[in-house]
Amino acid sequence: MTVSPAWEVQEDAGATRWFHVRLAFPDGAGVQALAVMFGGCVSIEDVRAEPALSLDDLSVLADWIEGPLFDACGVDADDIDDEGGEAGEDERSGGRRARPTWPRGTEGRWQVAQEYRAAQEEGTDPVLAVMCATGHSRRKSLRLIAQARDAGFLTPRHARRKAD
Repeated sequence: MTVSPAWEVQEDAGATRWFHVRLAFPDGAGVQALAVMFGGCVSIEDVRAEPALSLDDLSVLADWIEGPLFDACGVDADDIDDEGGEAGEDERSGGRRARPTWPRGTEGRWQVAQEYRAAQEEGTDPVLAVMCATGHSRRKSLRLIAQARDAGFLTPRHARRKAD
């Protein structure tokens, strides 16, 4: 992966920096991106990939390039918290994650079912509740919900009703 500075804008509180990022994979695939770094946050402004990235790959692109961008800027990733500000001493010992920790297997499916049912009882969108709880995309959350149904933690989606 190569990271090269594109331009920088100085502001009162600091600087906003843009970078050209290139990833090359052994199979010939490649990704080019224009990334912005401000206040310890990485944002992607433009992405070109050959072949096209899946939505799951696109959602983790910032995680792939975050470390090299911090290195290019001379910023220690452990000194930045998840909201982009400076981390406290007790926060520096833990690693950074883009999404909350979510258990796998039976426990994860059971927790998905709990989130889903709680949202239904509150009258809110249960899929959105699972998305917020897991930090996953809508597509991945729907897969988790389907797995919870298959495990028997949720009723079947199209339960047959008895004829009156």
